[in-house]
Amino acid sequence: MKAYSISDSIYCLHADIQTTDLFEGIWPIPEGVSLNSYVVRGDKIALIDLVRDWTDAPKQLETELASIGISFKDISYLILNHLEPDHTGWLGEFKAINPNIEILSTAKGIELVKSFYHLSDNVRAVKTGDKLDLGRGMVLEFYETPNVHWPETMMTWEATSGTLFSCDAFGSFGALGDRVFDDQFTPEEHAFYERESLRYYANIVGSFSIFVERAVKKLEGLQIRCVAPSHGIVWRKEPLKIVERYLNYATYTNGKPEKEIAIVWGSMYGNTKAGLDAVIRGIEAEGVPYSIHRVPNEDVSYVLADAYKSAGIVLAMPTYEYAMFPPMAYVIDILKRKHVYNKQVLRIGSWGWVGGAKKEYEAAIADLKWTSLESHEWPGAPTEADLKILEERGRALAQAVKALSK
Repeated sequence: MKAYSISDSIYCLHADIQTTDLFEGIWPIPEGVSLNSYVVRGDKIALIDLVRDWTDAPKQLETELASIGISFKDISYLILNHLEPDHTGWLGEFKAINPNIEILSTAKGIELVKSFYHLSDNVRAVKTGDKLDLGRGMVLEFYETPNVHWPETMMTWEATSGTLFSCDAFGSFGALGDRVFDDQFTPEEHAFYERESLRYYANIVGSFSIFVERAVKKLEGLQIRCVAPSHGIVWRKEPLKIVERYLNYATYTNGKPEKEIAIVWGSMYGNTKAGLDAVIRGIEAEGVPYSIHRVPNEDVSYVLADAYKSAGIVLAMPTYEYAMFPPMAYVIDILKRKHVYNKQVLRIGSWGWVGGAKKEYEAAIADLKWTSLESHEWPGAPTEADLKILEERGRALAQAVKALSK
């Protein structure tokens, strides 16, 4: 394993995490994730962001540092753009190896250094506009970008190379292997990372889209030639591509979603699925693309990604013990927590001895700013009349989606 050169003085280190663990304890990463750190070398050496001891990540960093003749003890400064433990979990061990290291973060970041790791010596709070001169022309400048996605976050800028160290902003799920730069991946591989960047955004960052827009606004005027995030591809050929992608994601729940429909369904004995098939016929008749997810069979992480970007949502669920089908109740709770606002939504579902999902459902979506089409419920198996209504509801949803401006 080796360090990857961004410039004569800047290197990317990355640890690929391949595990059955869930990211943040919630989100599956079947294709892994990278933890990226960066070395900036002047007369003194700075390490930007760290790792947790996750699938031997510290050993991967140690090997990559050795490839450029550096050990952990050679580092003078540790810059923590973000204190979430996937970037800081190994801090105590690192401090034991290099007790003289100076730790730099925002004021709120320094408070988290103290509360998470009980470290208070050799720490320095920085703010927007502060600079760290490493010598040999290497000067790092700091930009506070709060709530992208924790309150303490910042980004670090190096002007001579035009490198923006953005931590969780502009990141993605997906391990990298033996390549890290955007110009090293095929179009097919880029399509995979684009899907994983949307899932990452919807899962991790989506609740804070307004702060993403504010952060990008704050960075206007920088001549960015490389975007170096803490997860995923390092963008040196088309650095603004990932920035523009994130800005596009930020509009998905604020009036400019994709003209698509995310179908989320669960069925106990096939009756709700039979009704959903009619809805799909109506959607297909209008030529609107759709994604489809069955719960609980499919993890909510993937449901969230498609629901986040789509203008329309279909929620197909049976009544379960006088209330919503429990896996669907969980989906709606996640959509609410992640601020999946301003959607055109159709709810359908069957019931057995009695209905009851409607009351719980309407209370659950009250704050989501959804435009709800008239729902349709039926007892037992759908009749021909039910199927006709459901097909028309699918058409109506598709027409509403097509009518939206983009």
